[in-house]
Amino acid sequence: MAETSKEILIPDYLTVRELAELIERSPIDVMKQLISNGIMASINQQIDFDTAAIVVEELGFVTQSASAIAAAEEEVKRAEKREEKWSAMYEGETPDSLTPRPPIITILGHVDHGKTTLLDTIRKTAVAEGEAGGITQHIGAYQAQHAGTTLTFLDTPGHEAFTAMRARGAQGADIAILVVAADDGVMPTTREALDHARAANLPIVVAITKVDRRNASQETVKQQLADLELIPDDWDGTTIMVPVNSLSGDGIEDLLEALILVADEHHIAANPRGRLRGTVVEARVDRSRGTMATLLVMNGTIKRGDPIVAGTAHGKIKAMFDPAGKPVKRALPSTPVAVLGLDTPPAPGVMFEIAESDKTARGIAESRREEERLRQANGQLLPSMTLEDFLAHFHRGETKELSIILKTDVQGSIQPIVDELQNISARNEEGIAIRVLRQEVGRVTESDVMLASASNAIVLGFNVSIDNAAQASADVQGVEIRQYNVIYKLFEDIELALHGMLEPKFVSRVVGVAEVRQTFRIPRIGMIAGCVIRDGEARRNATARVKRGANLIVESARVSSLKRFQEDVREVRTGFECGISLDGVASFEEGDLIEFFVRERVN
Repeated sequence: MAETSKEILIPDYLTVRELAELIERSPIDVMKQLISNGIMASINQQIDFDTAAIVVEELGFVTQSASAIAAAEEEVKRAEKREEKWSAMYEGETPDSLTPRPPIITILGHVDHGKTTLLDTIRKTAVAEGEAGGITQHIGAYQAQHAGTTLTFLDTPGHEAFTAMRARGAQGADIAILVVAADDGVMPTTREALDHARAANLPIVVAITKVDRRNASQETVKQQLADLELIPDDWDGTTIMVPVNSLSGDGIEDLLEALILVADEHHIAANPRGRLRGTVVEARVDRSRGTMATLLVMNGTIKRGDPIVAGTAHGKIKAMFDPAGKPVKRALPSTPVAVLGLDTPPAPGVMFEIAESDKTARGIAESRREEERLRQANGQLLPSMTLEDFLAHFHRGETKELSIILKTDVQGSIQPIVDELQNISARNEEGIAIRVLRQEVGRVTESDVMLASASNAIVLGFNVSIDNAAQASADVQGVEIRQYNVIYKLFEDIELALHGMLEPKFVSRVVGVAEVRQTFRIPRIGMIAGCVIRDGEARRNATARVKRGANLIVESARVSSLKRFQEDVREVRTGFECGISLDGVASFEEGDLIEFFVRERVN
């Protein structure tokens, strides 16, 4: 046996020759050790980490898995980002004022892998004492007790709901349970759910369900997850994976223990006496009682009578109920309650906070409604992050990294692009990190846009198309999708963006054409053109130009009025009549064409 005890990192797979070079030994020595362990392998044959570790340790080395170490380092980075995300929630609180609070847990995974059944089993076996008869009303979240510890579960299975919360500014959860069926393995939706959990920097506990099926294989599931850099703890990794049978309840106790262990490691805390802040889980209008919203307290204590504002909704809390439907007067951090008293149902995922008075809450809500109305008038519901203005966001402290969703036409394109993006990041003098949240083959889908919206990311497509639904969603949510067919152009744009030198390009696109049929003047308003829309649509927020035959009469004018009969409208479509007035245009003639155009950014 060699005298050295040098520690080496071994990748998941490598050839016999590569292993020999790694430990600076002859390939013959390595092959002899393999043969002594009953393994016949040629010099160019690939072996896995476990096989290589046996050989190397017999030669006197200490081995570690390179992928496991990389996964552990990534988890440390996620923990740091998780703390930064929560810091906004606890702004103004001192470390001494924070006390442990119950962890908030969400369940993600493939649609048919047993998420709902798992939630139902936990609810039936671990609900707090006094609620054994079952939940009397659905409020989107509930609490369970295990070994004296309280756990809060978001009863909204699916990464779509979870990501919708994140897209509106909420962290959404402290821990994610990734559900994978032992008989089905990792599915595309499973990978999507994992992407969303990682983008939120959540610690992940894997629940391997359906372990009683005849074709179940836990080892196969673990290997598939390891390939996604989710290394099982029994493989020297950092991810706890628990086999469960939701129907019989086997493994549920172990899963709850794992959740408590992970929660203890991450020191989840809040200040019950601090400023009230939290998240809206869901909201609806009850015919008999009015607006009912489920609120999840993150910091402070919510009390009956508190004036709160949640997005564009506001009100004074008239009544509160726990998940069992029992009236309560107050709720501590991580406690879900259904409340009455808001004027309108707030959107799920928006943050709520206490206001100084009901009048103040009303003023804040009305101001937000006006801002939303203006964004809708401009055809955009949410502010966007573009590649051109990324550096400005970075310098304002609004982001610390450039997040990217990468879609390519072939698998072989992914790694070279990712590697070069990391090289660009390493060369950047500002220290800006580039984080690839998703790297997949295929066209850009609505799921990609959803993840980008929640993570403030840019979507890069290389030689791929965009789904119609994805484009429509991107337009509404303000997500930038950039398409490339020359790889060097992609790298060039990223380099320029990190230096703040990428200039936006715009083109004019005609969205509608109206023909003037008659004209009339209205006192104090001016000249009105009675028109019929020949093509596309007239838009109130578009710019217009006027053509008379082959001549351009007005090059650019703002639409000051767009009416259908006596009603102001935002748009008028093909075949309909309307009245149009333009700023600075004092005369029209029958037969004039009014073109409506918008300026659009292009890659």
